[in-house]
Amino acid sequence: MRRLLLVVALAVGVSLALGYGAVRWWTARARTNAPVATAPAAPAAPVRKIRARLSYISEDGMRLVPVDREVPYGATPTEQATALVEALLTEAPAPYNSPISVNASVRGVFLTEQGDAFVDLTKEAVTEHTGGSLDELFSVYAIVNTLTGNLPAITRVQILVEGKEVDSLAGHVDLRSPLPASPRWALPPGAPPAPAAPAATPAPATPAPARPPSTVPMTR
Repeated sequence: MRRLLLVVALAVGVSLALGYGAVRWWTARARTNAPVATAPAAPAAPVRKIRARLSYISEDGMRLVPVDREVPYGATPTEQATALVEALLTEAPAPYNSPISVNASVRGVFLTEQGDAFVDLTKEAVTEHTGGSLDELFSVYAIVNTLTGNLPAITRVQILVEGKEVDSLAGHVDLRSPLPASPRWALPPGAPPAPAAPAATPAPATPAPARPPSTVPMTR
């Protein structure tokens, strides 16, 4: 009889111990698998912007037009120059036209103490160029005039492609050295269309051209 009681008591004790262990294991498991409450993400800080004057092609395709737009603020001249060119490579606001393919992008901008800026573009600036001397002039001077007109630290600009110097974008404008701004191709904001330059006396068999010549000799 005593042995039976001991066996029963031992069985009860083992059952209680197993039950207690099972309860602790289940509690710990539930605590581990419980979803962790996370604090809501803080709203992104608004991007600081500035007003800048970017050069786009006019609606009639005959000149560059300075257009005031908001662009991201850059803490340094290099960062600001990069933001300006990146903004210029986006779709132009109506009714203007983009001077460079919007598929091109900026690989980098480098400034020198002498005031020269080197703008490194991807290959689309060349492979997707529309061609023609006038369009190439607009492509080049849209960048040159935008940077020199907004950043006093920049006086000249040279365009690179895929990290390398290039002779030109489409065979007409010499890009082998930095270029200063040129107001010749730009129209002041709000100004009436520039009058056509007086044509030179034509040769008897050759009429004077009605628009700029189709090619511009490449000069250093």
